[in-house]
Amino acid sequence: QVQLVESGGGSVQAGGSLRLSCVVSGNTWRTRSMAWFRQVPGKEREGVAGIDGFDRPNYAADSAADSVKGRFTVSKDNTGNILYLQMDDLKPEDTAMYYCAAVFSHTFASEWYSKWSSFPYWGQGTQVTVSS
Repeated sequence: QVQLVESGGGSVQAGGSLRLSCVVSGNTWRTRSMAWFRQVPGKEREGVAGIDGFDRPNYAADSAADSVKGRFTVSKDNTGNILYLQMDDLKPEDTAMYYCAAVFSHTFASEWYSKWSSFPYWGQGTQVTVSS
């Protein structure tokens, strides 16, 4: 049994910052690689950033991810059971439901950010709304 619980979402004005947290509990050995995804209504869930089982940050490398480059930073706490996403200089297009996800593998699959269905463990999501 694995539980992922996100927090830290909210409403901010453009240019503001938020830090999302994801606490993992239960059989945490099943969650070696963890990532943040986001989704807006009517669109596919897209990966943003993650940390693999070797504690290496991995940022999505598609055109959508280019928009967050340099503004979002993924990290973990020392226990490895809390995943963070620091989001700075937020823009209205960052508005989405943000989800924490985890997978047993020590490494991410190629183009993991476009393969949300390959992650078996998910949190309930936290809403981020950025106003202009």
